[in-house]
Amino acid sequence: MRDANPQTIYLKDYTVPDYLIDSVELNFTLDDENTQVISRLTMRRNPASQSAGKSLTLSGENLKLLRVNLNDGDDLTAVDYQQTADSLVIHEVPQDQRFVLTIENLINPKANTALEGLYLSNGMLCTQCEAEGFRKITYYLDRPDVMARFRTTIIADKNRYPVLLSNGNKVGHGELSENRHWVTWEDPFDKPCYLFALVAGQLHCVEGNFTTQSGRNISLQVFVEPHDLDKCDHALQSLKNAMRWDEEVYGREYDLDLYMIVAVSHFNMGAMENKGLNVFNTKYVLARPDTATDSDYEHIEGVIGHEYFHNWTGNRITCRDWFQLSLKEGFTVFRDQEFTGDRTSKAVKRIEDVNMLRTRQFAEDAGPLAHPIRPDSYMEINNFYTLTVYEKGAEVVRMIHILLGAEGFRKGSDLYFQRHDGQAVTCDDFVKAMEDANGADLAQFRRWYSQAGTPVLTVRQHYEPTGQTLTLTIAQSCPPTPGQPVKEPLHIPVKVGLINRDGSVASCKLKDSDQASDEVTLSVTEAEQSFTFEDLTQQPVVSLLRGFSAPVKLAMDYSLEELAFLLSHDSDTFNRWEAGQQLAGAIIMRLIEDCRNGWNMQLDPIIVEAFRKVLEQPWDDLSYFSLLLDLPSETYLAEQMQVVDVETIHKAREFVKRTLAQQLQPQFQVLYQTNHRDESGQFDAGAIGRRRIKNTCLSYLSKLENADIQNWAEQQFKTARNMTDQMAALTAIVNNPHPATRQCLTDFYQQWRNEALVIDKWFALQASSPMPGTFATVQALMAHDAFDLKNPNRVRSLIGAFSQANQLHFHAANGQGYQFLADQIIALNTINPQVASRMLSALTQWRRYDESRQALMKAQLERIMGTVNISKDVYEVASKSLA
Repeated sequence: MRDANPQTIYLKDYTVPDYLIDSVELNFTLDDENTQVISRLTMRRNPASQSAGKSLTLSGENLKLLRVNLNDGDDLTAVDYQQTADSLVIHEVPQDQRFVLTIENLINPKANTALEGLYLSNGMLCTQCEAEGFRKITYYLDRPDVMARFRTTIIADKNRYPVLLSNGNKVGHGELSENRHWVTWEDPFDKPCYLFALVAGQLHCVEGNFTTQSGRNISLQVFVEPHDLDKCDHALQSLKNAMRWDEEVYGREYDLDLYMIVAVSHFNMGAMENKGLNVFNTKYVLARPDTATDSDYEHIEGVIGHEYFHNWTGNRITCRDWFQLSLKEGFTVFRDQEFTGDRTSKAVKRIEDVNMLRTRQFAEDAGPLAHPIRPDSYMEINNFYTLTVYEKGAEVVRMIHILLGAEGFRKGSDLYFQRHDGQAVTCDDFVKAMEDANGADLAQFRRWYSQAGTPVLTVRQHYEPTGQTLTLTIAQSCPPTPGQPVKEPLHIPVKVGLINRDGSVASCKLKDSDQASDEVTLSVTEAEQSFTFEDLTQQPVVSLLRGFSAPVKLAMDYSLEELAFLLSHDSDTFNRWEAGQQLAGAIIMRLIEDCRNGWNMQLDPIIVEAFRKVLEQPWDDLSYFSLLLDLPSETYLAEQMQVVDVETIHKAREFVKRTLAQQLQPQFQVLYQTNHRDESGQFDAGAIGRRRIKNTCLSYLSKLENADIQNWAEQQFKTARNMTDQMAALTAIVNNPHPATRQCLTDFYQQWRNEALVIDKWFALQASSPMPGTFATVQALMAHDAFDLKNPNRVRSLIGAFSQANQLHFHAANGQGYQFLADQIIALNTINPQVASRMLSALTQWRRYDESRQALMKAQLERIMGTVNISKDVYEVASKSLA
């Protein structure tokens, strides 16, 4: 057990740094186990500091200090400074002039399994410094509001580390004795140390170039291990697409002469926006049609876009403190979502983003770890790289876009860039720029930044035939969250459309307004308020919260008939899909009640007919078409229940899917056969859509346990020349009774055993299977030669997939899933605390289950809390979950 609780850091306690750093000269002599780091910091007292002390405190962890020097005089002695486990305190430094502090220390990258700071990955040395990893490289003012110019020299063995990379532009290189060489990099822009990067290793490069709108030529380089050279073309093209889009949509041009990407196999996150040298998880760089699915291709482009967009929304303008993390992440996620929507299908992208938000972020909002997008406190900042900060943060930015309009939002972003370029700022600064550029008042809207939880909109409607008016009464509320028992009304934009009973669009004309349109945005600002629409000769069907215009839960009484009608006629693509989700969800919930009452399940024919109409309509966007046929996930259905009943949710949902497959089998078969063709290597919307709808049909048909369908799946698996089709077929085989399951899994492994990212899919597919025996399979896979607890991707693909994507087996009534997860978290605690804490999310919702499961989950959380030398990361999540 740890001796004391970790310190809680509060936003209210923020003070400016006592000292500033103008420039940094770093010198690295690389070695796997003994890397020497010499830092030369040109510093000065911060005139804005109110502190009267003369000492200087620098952060540092796991460093072997060799010497400290002030102003190039004699080295300081032990009486001049104090070294602790996490800091170096120089007792007295000059107060009225600049001074130079030189520090020399050693670090051991090979022993750094936490993958923060400088570490070893597959023979490559690389860094991850966000949020507080730089302090594991050298002693420093490791906070984002200390910005400096960096000049970095790297010295290394030429054979071991032929490629030496860092931020900015290469300004010098040369040869040294003993087969060594050196390279110097200079970043001309001030940056916080969390944006520092260094990569060294035996890497090969794919090159390209980009001409900016002002005519500048930018060199583009993607560095990978030699065997991955043939998987870089998509990443390079994605970077060009992102650069062009940012110029066209935001007027932002790249500011260096060189842009580099490096793919790293051991990485805690997806990627990192280090200035000019983005370090990426291999998952978001490497792609070839036979090794990456259509979804992989889309995600690669989206993540590359995200990190590139950070150049302005995160690098040129950064966070004042880590409580402002959503300043850069929420805005940048919104930008990457819009980029992907413009590049693919806006309808599909919006649905996929909202699906993740509602299944995962809403759960975060409803749990013990709920926090605002700008948190008030934290123990370990790594625990706040959350869906709330990122995805909900993006929804808050989207609402500003809706309220101001596209032109107003662009004016606001232009002012933000102009006003704060080169600064470390706050979320309030961003909102203020939006206000000032548009003469808008977003005072009440700011509550979105400080208030946690998911608001609920309860809507009542009343149609008055005599006056031909429809009145919507909207009440907003938000459940209590930790530390916030009472919530104030938010400013919520609610997009509304009205649809006549013949399927035509009804005009939206609000009372006391001279304007009428097909759609209107209501500003809900009070606890309850009413909106009246006029000139309606008949009662329309209301299409509410179109485009998911706000991250809220909607409570409105729709009949099954109205939902089926909206599924057929709603002109808003999101709400059309949402009507199908609500229709299927309502029917599944009724079946769950039937099961609990011991009654036989019978499928309401209204959903069969609704799906039949969807199947019979012509569709230009086949990817969107396939989404209309998807049933709500078990995770989403669980979110709708007060006490989650995992077995009955699974049973009822499987019954609906199987019955739809039975009753619509001819339509599914025709669609499958019509769209089953080899278009490997083609990634246009048509080819992607055909693969998607074909594989959706196969997923339904595989529920029939029909020998012919089983043969279709097996043949598709054997003959597929692209990973999308091969994985879809293998999924159909593994997730249903199939005579060739074991052989297909063996064949897949043998085919792809040298492709790590494909083997990740192999692990994840088996771990998430609903079939009997899955837990035993997971236990066996833990001992597989290809499994490595030190590799975050492999941990996520097996342990993460089982605990977070397999509701049925993880929540087995005997608690074996909970004990298994706790065992792995305890093991990971000393290896990689970040990954360990993220694995804990599957246990944090323990109060939402029946009493027996609650007791079992709570016992494992308590066991984790009793871990010797428990990390801050794990302690914070576990303790808050039990509070």
